[in-house]
Amino acid sequence: MKALRITSPGQVEIAEVPQPAPRAGEVLLRVRSVGFCGSDLSTFQGRNPMVSYPRIPGHEIGATIVAVAEGVPAEFQPGMDVTVVPYSNCGQCASCRRGRPHACKGNQTLGVQRDGAMTEFICVPWEKLIRVQGLGVRELSVVEPLTVGFHAAARGRAQASDIVAVFGCGMIGLGAIAGAASFGATVIAIDIDDQKLALARSLGASHGVNSRSEPLHERLLELTQGHGPDLIIEAVGHPLTYCAAVEEVAFTGRVVCIGYAKDEVSFATKLFVQKEIDIMGSRNAAPEDFMRVTEYLQKGTFPYERVITREVGLEQAGQALAEWSANPSAITKILVRIS
Repeated sequence: MKALRITSPGQVEIAEVPQPAPRAGEVLLRVRSVGFCGSDLSTFQGRNPMVSYPRIPGHEIGATIVAVAEGVPAEFQPGMDVTVVPYSNCGQCASCRRGRPHACKGNQTLGVQRDGAMTEFICVPWEKLIRVQGLGVRELSVVEPLTVGFHAAARGRAQASDIVAVFGCGMIGLGAIAGAASFGATVIAIDIDDQKLALARSLGASHGVNSRSEPLHERLLELTQGHGPDLIIEAVGHPLTYCAAVEEVAFTGRVVCIGYAKDEVSFATKLFVQKEIDIMGSRNAAPEDFMRVTEYLQKGTFPYERVITREVGLEQAGQALAEWSANPSAITKILVRIS
């Protein structure tokens, strides 16, 4: 079967790899649609510290069950469309024992620490399957990236009384915006691209701030009655936005960090104590986040046509990845049609 493989930074090939066979407790999936994630872009650019080469990317999956092995519950049958929770967990580490397996110390995400779904068939444990009534494979491949943002909003305890600011309107930031809005919060989207800010409004942002053309600090004070946002979610992964989140959040507010900053970040730690703020990391997504996202998508209001920038076939996927690398701001989401 064919697979897209990143052989080294900047180098991609279409390779022939063996078709897997399901073992007990597994299902065989025909992969139909896969989204490129920011982690895939980092792998292509040689900036993903969790990846070794060669690597088949892909963990945002819309697929159809082809076959089931023994030990799989009868509710999962060939012909069903599903998405996949792409994380592994050991069940023994501190995170797993605390009921947070998505943050497992030994987690191996499909397409990152292990080969992913940018191929024709994959086998997964049945426990990792999610079936959603009314969503096709194209829509199912959008579920996982949205859950990462929803999880960040949940980590930050977003609620209706909050003003939440989100740095970055890429796919993960859009998920955080939609997630915070779903909790009833008033959301401020922050980006340097007016088109992305307009898209953020369609996902629930009440306000948009272009931090390149507007004075960020003054605009945030204006929109928060002089207090600063109650919760700030950092979804860029840049030292400047990390520092801005700490500087701009309200006293006794919360900061949730999703983005991986590629360079060291220097903070004025005085603000940690003076403001008595909560600073939290947010990794992957929990089962309840998948439930929230699927319920959200079932409402039928998600603007797929505006979020999905390009759809390409497997043979064109490498070129699309290279073009995204050359102009990251022009792309929100690339979907690859496998079959």
